[in-house]
Formats: sequence, structure tokens, C-alpha cells
Amino acid sequence: MPPTLASLVHHSALKLTVRAGEDRLDVPVRWAHVSELADPVPYMEGGELLLITALKLDAEDPEAMRRYVKRLVGAGVVGLGFAIGVNYDEVPKALVDAAEEEGLPLLEVPRRTPFLAISKAVSAAIAAEQYRAVTAGFAAQRELTKQALNAGPEGLLAALAAQVDGWAALYDASGAVVATAPEWAGRRAARLTADVERLRDRPAPASAVVGGPETEDRVELHSIGTSRRPRAALAVGTAAPLGTAERYAVHSAIALLTLTTERSRSLHAAEQRIGAAVLRMLLAGQPDHARAVAGDLYGGLLDAPFRMIVAESASASAARAHADGHARVQPAKPASAAATAAAGGSGGGDPLAVLAETVEAAAARSGEAVLVVPEGERLVVLAGDGSAAVAACGEYAAGLEAGRAAAVPEQPAGDQDELVVGLSAPVGPIAAAAAYKQAEQALSVARRRGRVLVEHEQLASGSVLPLLADDAVRAFADGLLRALYEHDATGRGDLVASLRAWLSRHGQWDAAAADLGVHRHTLRYRMRRVEEILGRSLDDPDVRMELWLALKATSTE
Repeated sequence: MPPTLASLVHHSALKLTVRAGEDRLDVPVRWAHVSELADPVPYMEGGELLLITALKLDAEDPEAMRRYVKRLVGAGVVGLGFAIGVNYDEVPKALVDAAEEEGLPLLEVPRRTPFLAISKAVSAAIAAEQYRAVTAGFAAQRELTKQALNAGPEGLLAALAAQVDGWAALYDASGAVVATAPEWAGRRAARLTADVERLRDRPAPASAVVGGPETEDRVELHSIGTSRRPRAALAVGTAAPLGTAERYAVHSAIALLTLTTERSRSLHAAEQRIGAAVLRMLLAGQPDHARAVAGDLYGGLLDAPFRMIVAESASASAARAHADGHARVQPAKPASAAATAAAGGSGGGDPLAVLAETVEAAAARSGEAVLVVPEGERLVVLAGDGSAAVAACGEYAAGLEAGRAAAVPEQPAGDQDELVVGLSAPVGPIAAAAAYKQAEQALSVARRRGRVLVEHEQLASGSVLPLLADDAVRAFADGLLRALYEHDATGRGDLVASLRAWLSRHGQWDAAAADLGVHRHTLRYRMRRVEEILGRSLDDPDVRMELWLALKATSTE
């Protein structure tokens, strides 16, 4: 406890006597200050015990004393010490009455007690309090360190909550509650998710204070981690502002959690290297070797149906689509900062990094195994079918889709700093290569359609026609049908419409001629002209298929 007026009154060597404000002696004293100025207020900071002899005051003037005491109280002075036997033999009644009226404690200082003795007593008490706080802080640090080593973050939180006489909570990178102490604080911690998300958006280290008259406690939020993007957050709730010892405990907890987080990141990077090797073995059709390398690292993930997720940033996907349209003549880019961020580095607002964190956090909360591997410009995720990780990926993609539609609906997806994601169907370990191919196909469709996420099952249940909306397909269709369009442009027939009607009727002459309103012999003549102009036989089913797709592709323009 810091020194108080009561502790000074009870100090046997000072011999102080209370003349006013006896019910307010429990206030802490920040310092003892001597001033004989008629107005010492400009030199006060608040919390002082002011010591005077009234050398320049008319202490017997009631009105002057009322003004004097009122200004002292307004400046935050917590007590007034008046020395008798110097200018006055006793404390003037005007000063006593003014102090009583304003509720300012007034202490009588005997002549044999020098002001220096009072200043020394206050200074010694403050130093002792600071020493106790530092000692308590070191003791708290030792206890927190012991709990962190023996019981992990949960034990550390429990020790911290006891040190601050409040509660503590740890959040992951997504803002979800990881652990709380005591257990009853879980509901309170969950209500701070929005505040933690706002803190996460600020460069680390960052902190914030949450609370007010309408809340039951005061909560401090602190980011955890050394990278630009915080890896976790700590919340500490107390009934009052933290003291020096409690502050030491909180800072020790932050340091320990940061060390734990950075160590976890190193382990995470090593785990990702193992994960990359396991993925390569699965794609090579060697599930037994993959299980042997993984050991217990991924639990039963490699023994049950799983899904493969392949994600790209929108900018990388747009570049890939451009390369596809030019026969892939451009070289592949090296691994990007996005991939590095997904591997555990500072991702800032990188969508791949956020997706990796979202998927891993969902798996951690559900106690599931998940394999996350950066692969050049991509992020590859292997997660159990029906898992929380797959659901979190879908929810994140849906949020991006909604944000895109609300913000800039006219802007192409490739121009936005978002994601393109492909999701495979559920497969077993032996079919990992097929799942990867399915995810790639779904990713390609998502890129072409301007979607954030496409599932492979949607391709089988949907139509092939949207896939024709591609520059390369349209170029092929235009080249194939150009001679027919040029023929029709001369007014010498309607070969394109006749071909479309004939193909739509599966080569049935009478039905197609009826649709066109011409005689079947006329239609036969037109189809012979089509064969002559194109140099292809309509008896060939491959030719009929290509012509039909070309007609569909040109009709989508």
C-alpha cells in the first residue's frame, strides 16, 4: 500500500494531530511538498500533502482561507500540514473551518517536527511500496514462468488471474477464445471478440482498454507476437486499474506468451515442411509412406475420407488465367510473400495468410487434424470431410463473396485482393492425386466464373455451358464457324441457322426442316454446302460435337 495520511498520523516520530477531515485520511499521498506561496496551485500535480507555516497568508481571514482551501482541493491536494509555533501558536480557526467545509484533511505539525522529517517519511514509504511492488512482480514472474512451463497457457492464465485478482483470457489469431481463467470468465471473454478483431488490425505491439460505467469490469487487451500481424491476444479483466505489481505480472505474461507463440511458429514451420513431404507422397500414390512419415502428427486424417482445398490469391489466379490464354508461354513466378505469410510469417491483409489462419484456428478449436501446405503461389489444405476446417473455408469464402458484391460488384475478381478456391469431392488417401486434380479443376472454373469458391460436385451437377465463356474457346469457335458466317453475310443462304436447327434435332431432317420452315431437300442441300465449306463430314460425331459447342460458345457472347 502507498503511504496515506492515516499512516503519517500514526507515525510515532512525527506527532501529527488531525484538526479537520478525519474521515478522509485513507487517501494515498504521492508526495509531501513545502510551499509558502499565496497560490501554490500552479505547481501542484495532485495527490500531494502540502506543508505550510502561513508565512504569506492571513490565516485568520475566513474569506481568504475559504478561497485558499477551495483552490487546493480543486488542484487535487489531498492534505494540508500546518506548522504551529512559527507564525501562529495554534492552527487558526478560520483555516480549520475552511478545511472542514471543503472536506480537506488538516494536520497540525508540532514545532519539534521539521517538514523534512515528514518528506523523508513519505519518501521512505513510497520507496518501500515500490520495492514491495518490484519484489511482488518478480515473484509473480517466477510463478507465471513455472505455470507456463508445467501447465502451458492455461496454467499461466490461472496464475495471472490470481495475481491481478480478476480474470484472463487468451485469443487466437482469428479472435476466437482459446482459454480463460477462471472458467466463469468464458462468457465475458466471448463478448470481446469484436474488440480483439479491431486490435488484430493494428500493427503489433498494440493494446487497448475496454470498459466503462455500463460494464462490470475494466479490461486491458494486448496483442501477442513479434510479427506485424499479431498471432494472439491477451485480455485481463479487473475491478480497478492495475497497480505496479499487477502491471509487472501482466507484462511478464505477455513476454511468456510471446515466447510460446514464437516457439510455436518455429514448430509450425517444421510441421509444414513435414506436411509438404507427406502431401508429395500422397500425390505420388504412396499413402503408406505418407502415414509412416506423418506418424501421429495428423491423427486419423490420412485414414478417413478427406477433401483437398487449393487456393490462390486473385492476382496470381488472374496471371495464371492470362498465361492459359497464351498457351502458357510465360514462366511461373517464384514463391510469393503470400506463400511465406501462409507458412507463418507476417501476412498483413494477405488473403492466403488469413485463409490459412482461419482454417487452422477452426481445426484447433474443434480438436481436428488439418494439413496446410504453401505451394508456390498457392495454398493447399487437406482436411477431413465434414470437418470444421472445411466449413470455415466455406464461410470465409462466402464472406469474401458478399463483400465483393457489396463493395465493387462491377470490378473483375482478378483485380481484387481476394481468393480463388477450388474444393475437391471427398476421397480416400489412395485417391489424393485425383482429389488434387478435382480441386484444380474447380479452381479453374471459379477463376473463369469470377467466383471465390467452387466445389467439384457443383461441376458435375451444373452445366458445361458456363465453361465455354473463355477467350480461347471463343477464338476456336470463331475460327471454326467464320467461313459459314461469311457465306451467310453475302445473302446466299442461312447455313448457320440451318446447322443449329439440324444439330438440335439430332440430324432428323423432317423435324429440323419444319423448324426452319423449308423443304427437307433444301435443308439437305444446305448441309452439303456446310460440309463443302468446312471441309468436314457431318457424319463424324466428333465434328458434330465440335460444331455444336462452337455454336453454343458464340451464342454466349
